[in-house]
Amino acid sequence: MSAGRRGGVDRLRRTVRATRAYLRAARPGPPGALPDFLIIGGQRCGTTSLHAYLAGHPDVGAATGKELQFFTLHHERGERWYRAHFPPPAPGRQTFEASPYYLFHPSAPQRVARLLPQARFVALLRDPVERAYSHYLHTRSYGLEPLSFAEAVAAEPQRLAEALRDGPDTPAAHHALRNHSYLARGRYAEQLHRWYAHVPAEHLHVVRSEDLYADPATVYADVLRFLGLAAYAPPQFARHTRRRDRTSGELTPDLRAHLTDHFAAPNATLAALLSHPHPWWTD
Repeated sequence: MSAGRRGGVDRLRRTVRATRAYLRAARPGPPGALPDFLIIGGQRCGTTSLHAYLAGHPDVGAATGKELQFFTLHHERGERWYRAHFPPPAPGRQTFEASPYYLFHPSAPQRVARLLPQARFVALLRDPVERAYSHYLHTRSYGLEPLSFAEAVAAEPQRLAEALRDGPDTPAAHHALRNHSYLARGRYAEQLHRWYAHVPAEHLHVVRSEDLYADPATVYADVLRFLGLAAYAPPQFARHTRRRDRTSGELTPDLRAHLTDHFAAPNATLAALLSHPHPWWTD
């Protein structure tokens, strides 16, 4: 599928889902349940797979779709619109949604804490070098990145600074933060610090993406325990993704070494924050 067609299909899907939510919100009667937990990110870190595994649990009711983006792109639409994406409350059932932009966007933690003070959160973190390149390929696949990977990495600080001049909630800011934040999204400790400022640390469960890929059953069982859900084994742990990375041609050895050096200090800070004896990602 071409980049233009892929983007058009995604926009149409989001528009249809949002319109249906407006119609449900306008109906008389009680609104849907607020979510009990969120998958908050990160992007290109396995959230689609974990979303699929949790949506298949018999005691879980998923939202109408992945990436509702209420606490980032659509906060002005109001609580009733958000609730319209969820099933009604039911005894013994938890509801959830997954929007990877939540982990990164600076306004999301405070908004989430205000509306969902008792909720729990799951964050997946992938080797930031691999995540950055996967993010680049994803953006390229939508026709939103004309630069080479090396050029995009070099241009990132200026791109983000210019886009954020009027704050993080303008259309320009959202475009840059979502599409051109290749390195910024991999500095995970900065993002977790923002979340810990608004939610209790014991309400946020951090998973290494590589562990999910290597041993999904164990990671899934850990997540279920964290969420207070009964043990459950899905029929299979197939890996889900919206787009597979099929080339590493632009992630040259020299550029990989440069990015590994770039993330050395942030990774050490992350390890200290999460009380790990050493960084999660090493050569």
